Amino acid sequence: MVRKAPREDTGDEGMRVGPPKDWAGGLPAVAHAMETAYRQMGVGRTALTLLQVNQKRGFDCPGCAWPEGEHRSPAEFCENGAKAVAEEATTRRVGREFFAAHPVGELAVRSDHWLGQQGRLTEPMHKPAGSDHYVPIAWEAAFEIIARELRALGGPDEAVFYTSGRTSNEAAFAYQLLVRRFGTNNLPDCSNMCHESSGSALNQTLGIGKGTVSLEDLHRAELIFVVGQNPGTNHPRMLTALERAKRGGARIVAVNPLPEAGLLRFKNPQKPSGLGKGTALADRFLQIRLNGDMALFQALSLLLLDSADREFIDRHTHGFEEWERHLRALDWDEVLEATGLSRAELEATAEDVRAAGSVVVCWAMGLTQHRNSVATIREVVNFLLLRGNVGRSGAGVCPVRGHSNVQGDRTMGIYEKPSQAFLDALGKEFGFSPPGHHGLDTVEAIRAMRDGSAKVFVGMGGNFVRATPDSEVTEAALRRTRLTVQISTKLNRSHAVCGREALILPTLGRTERDPAGYVTVEDSMGLVHASTGRLRPASADLLSEVAIVCRLARALFGDDPHVPWADFEHDYGAIRDRVSRVIPGFEDFNARAPGGFALPNAPRDERRFPTATGKANFTVNALEVLRVPPGRLLLQTVRSHDQYNTTIYGLDDRYRGVKAGRRVVFVHPDDLAERDLADGDLVDLISEWPDGERRAEGFRAIAYPTARGCCAAYFPETNVLVPLDSVAETSNTPTSKSVVVRLAPAIPRNPDAG
Repeated sequence: MVRKAPREDTGDEGMRVGPPKDWAGGLPAVAHAMETAYRQMGVGRTALTLLQVNQKRGFDCPGCAWPEGEHRSPAEFCENGAKAVAEEATTRRVGREFFAAHPVGELAVRSDHWLGQQGRLTEPMHKPAGSDHYVPIAWEAAFEIIARELRALGGPDEAVFYTSGRTSNEAAFAYQLLVRRFGTNNLPDCSNMCHESSGSALNQTLGIGKGTVSLEDLHRAELIFVVGQNPGTNHPRMLTALERAKRGGARIVAVNPLPEAGLLRFKNPQKPSGLGKGTALADRFLQIRLNGDMALFQALSLLLLDSADREFIDRHTHGFEEWERHLRALDWDEVLEATGLSRAELEATAEDVRAAGSVVVCWAMGLTQHRNSVATIREVVNFLLLRGNVGRSGAGVCPVRGHSNVQGDRTMGIYEKPSQAFLDALGKEFGFSPPGHHGLDTVEAIRAMRDGSAKVFVGMGGNFVRATPDSEVTEAALRRTRLTVQISTKLNRSHAVCGREALILPTLGRTERDPAGYVTVEDSMGLVHASTGRLRPASADLLSEVAIVCRLARALFGDDPHVPWADFEHDYGAIRDRVSRVIPGFEDFNARAPGGFALPNAPRDERRFPTATGKANFTVNALEVLRVPPGRLLLQTVRSHDQYNTTIYGLDDRYRGVKAGRRVVFVHPDDLAERDLADGDLVDLISEWPDGERRAEGFRAIAYPTARGCCAAYFPETNVLVPLDSVAETSNTPTSKSVVVRLAPAIPRNPDAG
């Protein structure tokens, strides 16, 4: 069986490819940000909006979760942050006339870029069963449809409630409360597909599923590893922090199969130096083979055993001796094969570590989306524990989150496996008994919809269809449900992949005024702060996410004696009062939120590790070298520079030299030659699995300086290649960074094929 990506209008006919850049930022970043902003918002709206981004009395950027420092620039945003704001604050609108002109079947074959560029949703829309068109519906009628379908289920676990990481703390708390009041823990979220592996590993080893560094720690670090991460595109404001650390004397080691412009040299657009050569960031570039990171950190630890911090290890850790015995048996031939690095490169890097008094390791999805991701991140922790680089200034673990409040959502209880302590506190506060059994994560939810055991899907933000693996399976699963509900600001493919009946509920964006008050978010380093929208809403018919949750709850539960839903809808302070009594660290939430505050972090603040052993745990992780069959390559999915997760701002990837196209695959020139392929050839990407092949068609091969044996292509176009059942151990995260593929000459596409 061959599974293929959905046919769609790609718009790649005019693609041009040039050489990749060796620096990021500078005046081009400013120019591209302003060009996008003016095109989407106009001059006046651009000035009004961008000057409020990430300011203390403004709104939190919807682009990423990077923290703000105490002293903020008047322009506290990056190129991609400006694009994210412009997409949300656009003057373009999608109303009933649009849906009358475009049936669902047509929308399903449009590109992600085309869909996103249509503009903001303006009123609730309903696709009745048997229809191929959305039509307007009143809010109360929409809530009655959802309540009717939920009540008709055989049990609460037949419903799935998904959450995107842009949801505010207040909306997330209200949403999980509604879901648990209904009787299920089926709360999958985008964490399941990105940093779930980080949380799993860090909870096991350090007792907290978050990073242990502050922004000041990054500034003070003497050595910083940036592993499996492309901050120049995905977290551009991180480059400013790295620049500051570098000027303070830090050394930076970049670990990545691809050379990324942002880690080579940064031209800070907010400083005069940005007009010149800028700052060279990476002192050392380890061009690692995909999935070689565990071998890298085990090898570094072995080389550093003689400089272990024995006082820290004896006082604060558990399991060192067993880990040391395992490490001393490490096979160097396997290390070199797994990493693709030389022994000299590894020894030189170990000397960098030996000379550093404080070390931070940052990572993103390049580490979290492999089968052995949890074990790899545990090995990163071992490496840091060895020399006491946890719980002291300038040192620690730094998983860099993507979505702007994905960490806050989890803190607020968006989790399919809640702790009993959280459930007890929630039940005590609201006077009911929350369900105690585990719910479904994202992969399990898709399986349940595929198999018919989940019949209603509600998505709070995001683009579920394009964020998830195994595109054909996922789309078939959603189409099998009785009802799909999408709470969204803009049009995306998930609106065109419907259950028998479907609703689109348009909501306020982060940039817009909310009559119920400000909301809060938690950044990637555990700081909570307020966010206040300033713009007039895109439509008078929009409701906030909190209002949507509360009105649905009232339709579902009627006069609920346990939860004051009407109070929550009209006053977010009432929600924060309840949060302060349920979730540790949020005491006096309302009083502290406007100024912002840091959540407690036991490993960082006290060198206290709330694990089962009461100490930080060294763990033994077997090294398995990922070997591919002859003629195959190892594929990682990546973002373009004109993209944020599944949102496609444009069709260029300026730093990698791609213009006006997305269906490209980056391959080392020698790997192309071995396959009798040339730069510019059209190929299909084929992944091979026990249940059959999966094919992504019509990609232009680009000769690119990636690691030998590895290649890269953009998601979501390549999500089709990742099977639903290919997941990381423990975290169940799809393995989007470890896909064995072969390249085949492209099969000519039939434009009439469905």
